[in-house]
Amino acid sequence: METEKRPAPYEGLFADGHLVLWTLCSVLLPVFITFWCSLQRSRRQLHRRDIFRKSKHGWRDTDLFSQPTYCCVCAQHILLGAFCDCCGLRVDEGCLKKADKRFPCKEIMLKSDGRALDAMPHHWIRGNVPLCSYCVVCKQQCGSQPKLCDSRCIWCQKTVHDECMKSSLKNEKCDFGEFRNLIIPPSYLTSINQMRKDKKTDYALVFDVTKTPPIKALQLCTLLPYHSARVLVCGGDGTVGWVLDAVDEMKVKGQEKYIPQVAVLPLGTGNDLSNTLGWGTGYAGEVPVAQVLRNVMEADTIKLDRWKVQVTNKGYYNLRKPKEFTMNNYFSIGPDALMALNFHAHREKAPSLFSSRILNKAVYLFYGTKDCLVQECKDLNKKVELELDGERVELPNLEGIIVLNIGYWGGGCRLWEGMGDETYPLARHDDGLLEVVGVYGSFHCAQIQVKLANPFRIGQAHTVRLILKCSMMPMQVDGEPWAQGPCTVTITHKTHALMLYFSGDQTDEDISSTSDQEDVKETELTDEEMQV
Repeated sequence: METEKRPAPYEGLFADGHLVLWTLCSVLLPVFITFWCSLQRSRRQLHRRDIFRKSKHGWRDTDLFSQPTYCCVCAQHILLGAFCDCCGLRVDEGCLKKADKRFPCKEIMLKSDGRALDAMPHHWIRGNVPLCSYCVVCKQQCGSQPKLCDSRCIWCQKTVHDECMKSSLKNEKCDFGEFRNLIIPPSYLTSINQMRKDKKTDYALVFDVTKTPPIKALQLCTLLPYHSARVLVCGGDGTVGWVLDAVDEMKVKGQEKYIPQVAVLPLGTGNDLSNTLGWGTGYAGEVPVAQVLRNVMEADTIKLDRWKVQVTNKGYYNLRKPKEFTMNNYFSIGPDALMALNFHAHREKAPSLFSSRILNKAVYLFYGTKDCLVQECKDLNKKVELELDGERVELPNLEGIIVLNIGYWGGGCRLWEGMGDETYPLARHDDGLLEVVGVYGSFHCAQIQVKLANPFRIGQAHTVRLILKCSMMPMQVDGEPWAQGPCTVTITHKTHALMLYFSGDQTDEDISSTSDQEDVKETELTDEEMQV
């Protein structure tokens, strides 16, 4: 028998080495590719941020455009890229630098190039025109072709076909369109800047209220005619209060003739002030922005009482100044303040988890249910004394007291008027009176919100004084909660704010039908009528 040949030892080692090498490659290669892609992505992000920082455009990144979009440079269809939230340019990531150099953004002030200040031409942007827009020349629909086509003026919002664009239209004076009363013309700012002796203020800058206090942005109101400015605050009731505080600063500076009238686009959780002023309980894009601006122009001016809430701690050796708050909506002590305090504490720890209005309300519901079982605020009537216009009021066995300035509370509940046979006259927000009610607990609050019960009505007053004699209790002013020890809370009238009240009761279907009728009317206008 022939002996079987055995493989040499080095051959086995060579085979094992190949196996190890391929194993390392299969593991390390994906890691290397992932690392390389992350590095390139970081470089691109740094490059974009550098362009964004130096650019006069208001560039923003997006991972997905909401409608078919074409790059303004290469004219290719794009799904993601960048857009300017000022002039509306949309570009692919690779064309961003070219677009930034090639296309100027909307001018806040006219350049000193010798042209007449009142000769404001159209600023045309090609492509990506709004859906259902019509040509100013031929009255046919624009943007219907699947490519980069047609143009839109970013000031007056007129659209025109490429083939209808004429040299006379390019040089035509822009009238700023339907919303001309909401636009500060660049020529106006240029004239003001030339007349002012103080050249330190650069009006060509666009204010970002995330980085700049609103009082600086509101200084633009001093450049306008008396009592003509209108401001749309997009946010919750806290944001509205922030802007109204800045308006009060204008009054202190002697700028009362220039203070703006304030409208609200409700983007918060409760939005009770917005609801009181007729702007609704929330906004999720269901009403077109153009219709929102129309509502702002049509709204009526009313007054809103603003109140000073002074909290003075008890104690003979207390050298701290009393804490002062400004109240627009309501003050409360008890279960609803406790829910707000718990919610606020968890939101401070993880703000990203509380970006949804529905989720926020679910968290409130959880803490309300918890308090129904624990009853942390029971026997409030033994811990506090209440005075209305200097007269002490005897309280029943309550867990909470709410002092109201506006009609709505708790995300849309009309607390003072009540329901059934016990209805009261409507509460007003401009009569210099506060409505004071009591609640028996978290479960009672829930019953009130679903219209199964009424609150305990204590009374109305021009001045409210509450004395907390002992223990720590949760308090809140307009949704800003804190835990408070023994103190005296005094609520007195502070000032008025000029607000915009929208009395329209159109539904979404009414709004869409109205806009359709307006589009039909626009298509029937002649060239001369559109130019006027």
